[in-house]
Amino acid sequence: MDTTVKALDTNGPATAATLVATDLQPFLHDAVVTLYAPSFVISRPDGQLDGGADGFYHGDNRALSHLTVTAGSIALAPVVGGLRGADRADFRAILRGLGEVTPDPAVALNRRRTVASGRLEESFEVTNAGTQRVGFRLTVTAGTDLAPMERVKTGHAPDPVPAREEGGAGPGGSGLAWSRDGFAVRLVSEPAPDALEAPEGRLSFDVELAPGASWTATLRCTAAHADGDQFPAAPADAVPWRTPALRSADRRFDQWLDQSVADADRLRLVDPRTAEGAGGVDQFLAAGAPWFLTLFGRDSLWAARMLLPLGTELAAGTLRTLARRQGAVADPDTEEQPGKILHEVRRSTQNFNEAFAVPPVYYGTVDATPLWITLLHDSWRWGLAPEQVEQLLPHTESALAWIRDQAAEADDGFLRYVDRTGRGLANQGWKDSGDAIRHRDGRLADPPIALCEVQAYAYEAARGGAALLRAFGRPGADVWEEWAEGLATRFRKRFWVEDARGAYPAVALDRDGRPVDSVTSGFGHLLGTGLLNQEESAALAARLTGPDLDSGHGLRTLSSDSVGFNPYGYHIGSIWPHDTAIAVHGLVRAGFPDAAASLAAGLLTASAGFAGRLPELFAGHGAEAGPRPAPYPASCRPQAWAAASSVLVLRSALGLDADVPGGTVTVAPAFAGAYAPLTVTGLQVGGARLDIALAADGTVNTTAPEGLTVVST
Repeated sequence: MDTTVKALDTNGPATAATLVATDLQPFLHDAVVTLYAPSFVISRPDGQLDGGADGFYHGDNRALSHLTVTAGSIALAPVVGGLRGADRADFRAILRGLGEVTPDPAVALNRRRTVASGRLEESFEVTNAGTQRVGFRLTVTAGTDLAPMERVKTGHAPDPVPAREEGGAGPGGSGLAWSRDGFAVRLVSEPAPDALEAPEGRLSFDVELAPGASWTATLRCTAAHADGDQFPAAPADAVPWRTPALRSADRRFDQWLDQSVADADRLRLVDPRTAEGAGGVDQFLAAGAPWFLTLFGRDSLWAARMLLPLGTELAAGTLRTLARRQGAVADPDTEEQPGKILHEVRRSTQNFNEAFAVPPVYYGTVDATPLWITLLHDSWRWGLAPEQVEQLLPHTESALAWIRDQAAEADDGFLRYVDRTGRGLANQGWKDSGDAIRHRDGRLADPPIALCEVQAYAYEAARGGAALLRAFGRPGADVWEEWAEGLATRFRKRFWVEDARGAYPAVALDRDGRPVDSVTSGFGHLLGTGLLNQEESAALAARLTGPDLDSGHGLRTLSSDSVGFNPYGYHIGSIWPHDTAIAVHGLVRAGFPDAAASLAAGLLTASAGFAGRLPELFAGHGAEAGPRPAPYPASCRPQAWAAASSVLVLRSALGLDADVPGGTVTVAPAFAGAYAPLTVTGLQVGGARLDIALAADGTVNTTAPEGLTVVST
């Protein structure tokens, strides 16, 4: 994943006895998150911003840590609250006892929230539906610590910064302000408060309401860095994909897709280095809120790849954004190497503790480079313009060279990683927490480590890179195809192990070349890549649908039969939606649609448990423990690849694939019949619209772009 501080990564091999409250990452499972990257708001279910990770954030800094409303001694009783889209939320409460002459509530508060880039707006509307005139003092208290994100994440937020009163023209006149180290925050109100108290940060309003009357105040908070946004918000009217509309027999699927696409829309950021005259800004998806609202190589690549059925523009922007930052030199401090694709970009160094710090531009990832090549190949097949593909081929050759050189460094020819800085990520695949890669008996693997799925990524990248080189008349295609076959042969010889249930690939090889023999969800990443033969794929399909991995809500990252399994373990028993979706797609590609259908059904059930907004991960208890999945309390939500998973599952259900250079689009429903009748409109292939309808009797009707032949198998 894209985490930079989790479990052992943050605190070392800590025990409960060594952890205190200030060491603990804040929980988010009951939070309401409104988002407009690079800004977002985290609040309690009642709308209050009041401790923990709560706050209004902009560009990896907390602009407000508190924003609470009280009504003197009158109790506010929350009634209902939640999202109204990705960037809006409403919260309703009753002012208990005020103006009441019957058991019915009389006076209500409706709090409406809207977030935009660098801007939070909170509207407070009080209505009197009773028969008596009422009066009270409503007080809003605002405060901030202006904390950098890594301080919030580790539970070590700094002391509050006192507010100062600041005058100004326009609505609200004077207001409250805070600033430090070039980060400035201002809060104003319309109408102006009857009392303004700084440095306490209190704005008080004397409210008088006749029967049937209402009163409204609107607070606006702005936040900005003196040197501007590192990655600005994308233009609202320049969405780099078609917005699909799904109507199926299972409304949970429809809701999941709708919410996911809305969340992806608000995760869009732009690369300020976009070349002039490029025909628009290059966009990518930030990894997720709150911890990872920036550019991540692996996450942004996977999300763009999953969203290819909606168009290639996001993929192109993601590829170019990362290509501009592709490694050019060998830098041991950042782990940059020529040809390597980066892990993450931040505004400044993240100092988590004395043993763990990440530089602003960090290259500590083993898989982003092959994933970049595969995204370019897949984008080409989905219709990315040839001239755009050709412009990126020099970067492809550099990335391929990095894969070759890294594999050649190891005696066994596998792609490995090791943290050479001593202060970076111990594990550098997507399961990058410090305890993620372990043997069947629970022992942690010793680095350098060769992950099974990374070899599959490298194989697929070599094959895809060869196809691109051949199609565009560049040398080296035959060499890379031979390299890929050699890798497959080595993998078959070294990775496969056996237990009582049969043969399976180890999750990794350790420093000494020994198989790290735990049973994990990593099997799903191997399927459909070409690395496995049919017999091997069948063995993995059977393992993936076993009850130790298939929880009924998605795939567990580690088998429940394993030593060290923890349903709340970040990568050792939890469920990640993107991980399950990748397995669903791999199973369909490998010819096992029934196994894919089972995993997809579990993920769909889980989506309903989270109101369509699947989190980064959730607990791996499984359906037997209850119909609703338990949250992983510190999970990001929304998360780019969790949101994009809905599109990949839909694509898998439809058996949808594209080969625009070859003039075909394939629609061969794999398990979509479970959701029929089904109609999806607004997909995109070859830059034009694609609509698909599946009748209850299995009849398929496809409206495809002119010049493409629909293939049904």
